[in-house]
Order: sequence, then C-alpha cells, then structure tokens
Amino acid sequence: MTETARPDPMDLDLSPEAILRWYADAGVDECILEAPVDRFHLSAELLAEAEARRKQAPAARPESAGPAGRAAPARQAPPAQHPVSPSVARGPGDRAGETLRSAARMAAEAQTLDDLRAAVEAFESCPLKVTATNTVFSDGNPDADLMVIGEAPGAEEDRQGKPFVGASGQLLDRMLASIGFDRTTFYITNVIPWRPPGNRKPTPQEVGMCLPFIRRHVELTAPKAILMVGGLSAQSLLDRTEGITRLRGRWFEYASPNLPAAVPAIASFHPAYLLRSPQMKKLAWRDLLLLRERLRELGAAQ
Repeated sequence: MTETARPDPMDLDLSPEAILRWYADAGVDECILEAPVDRFHLSAELLAEAEARRKQAPAARPESAGPAGRAAPARQAPPAQHPVSPSVARGPGDRAGETLRSAARMAAEAQTLDDLRAAVEAFESCPLKVTATNTVFSDGNPDADLMVIGEAPGAEEDRQGKPFVGASGQLLDRMLASIGFDRTTFYITNVIPWRPPGNRKPTPQEVGMCLPFIRRHVELTAPKAILMVGGLSAQSLLDRTEGITRLRGRWFEYASPNLPAAVPAIASFHPAYLLRSPQMKKLAWRDLLLLRERLRELGAAQ
C-alpha cells in the first residue's frame, strides 16, 4: 500500500493575508460571541472618552518638599482603568433593541424598491456586511406575480451581487423553467442580503436585523404568490419553528398591514440542499406542481 504524499510545508502560503483569508473562508469571524464586535468603533469611543476625561481633570499640583529640602517620593498611581463606552455600559440587549428599531424605521421609510435598496446598503449595524463583498438585493422582474425568497447569498452571489447565480441558482432556474417561469416572469431575493462567512447559518440576531427589510420588500413588490426556498426563509417569514421537511408542500397565508390582502406562500427545499440530496428532488417537484396550480388559479402571468 502506497502512502499518500503530504504537501511540502514550504509550498504553503503562510503569509498573514493568506491565513486570514483561510479563516474568513472557514467562517471564523469571532472566537467567543455569536456576532463579531466592531473593535474599531469601540476603540474610537474609548479614545474620545479618555480625551474628554483628560481635559476635565484638574491640573496636577506640585508635590510638597520633604525633610531637608528633598522632594517627597511620588505616590504610586492607581492602576489605569479603561473608560467604558456608554453603548457598552447599556448592555447587549439595549444595543440589539436600538438596532432593530433602526432597521424597522429605515425599512418603513422606503417608498420604492430603489429606496429600499438604498436603505439596505446604508444599514451598517449587521456584522455580516463587514465581511461581505457586495450587498445582494434582488434579480428578475419586480412586477412579476411570483416572488421567490431564499436564505442568504453564497460565494458566487457575493462576487456578482445577484441572488441565485451559482450552482444552486442554476438548478433553481431549471426547476422554475419546468413550470414555465424564468427571470422575466419571477422576482427573486433573500432574507439576508449579505453572505455569512464560510456560508455559515446566520444567527438569530442577524436574521432579526434583516427581517424588517425583507418584509418591506414583500410589501413593495406585492406578489400574487411567494415561494420560500430553504428552512430559514420559511421560518423567518412565517414565524415558525418547524424544519423545512414539515413546512414544505404546505400553503400558508403571508399577511402584512401594508399588503392589500394576504399572499399565498409555499415552502420548498433549497436548491443547494437538492444538490447534496438529489433523492429529494421528487418532493421539490411536487411543490412546484402545487405552485403552478395555485398560480393558474390566481391568473398569474407566465
């Protein structure tokens, strides 16, 4: 039996840039917390507070002379303490609430899809935006009767700035073409507009930050039907906890105060999952047939 040759360590790129890139591709962006912390922002706040305290501190008085005219020994200064940023002192719960309120306000102020795209691109509180290359907003026909909502962009989507353009997107295009739809007759987006590092699953906090934008996205598009691909998409939009195997193939009513009426919504497997589990394509095909039947009943254009 021949032993597999191991790569020569001298051939590996061990530069700091290559190592950091490897960690980023592997999804390592925080060692302890669930979401990365903007240390640059915190450092700027700490420096500003330290400078303000320095300016407010009284001038130091000269030490009195000791016996025989000698200067008294200097007193030992207490250990320096880092000033606490007000945002840190409030605690993570308050910061999360402020972030959610900010996202909801920015989404509600958007009156058009262009406004919403600008709001998403201006939203700086989601840590995923820091590591992503592009904001992935949407593709297809915004006036279409069918709206497809996925989970989050992958590597190819992040590079191109469009949803579902990689291998899973090509499969999804073929799936929808089998029932008579293409990107001129459907509109497609994701719950999360930025790629999670290493394609990891977004945290509940990250989903919560992005949820006001995708809800407003549905309101502004006002489709006749929604296809949710992937468990995260269905769970987030429907506020359900069941897995995709329990949610798929069932019709739900997606309601919103700013929609003229509830929108029929059906969930199915994500095409990335179907690439890994081709035996499940038969179930996805059943979901597509249900979708086609409902769209015909609604008089949707194909």
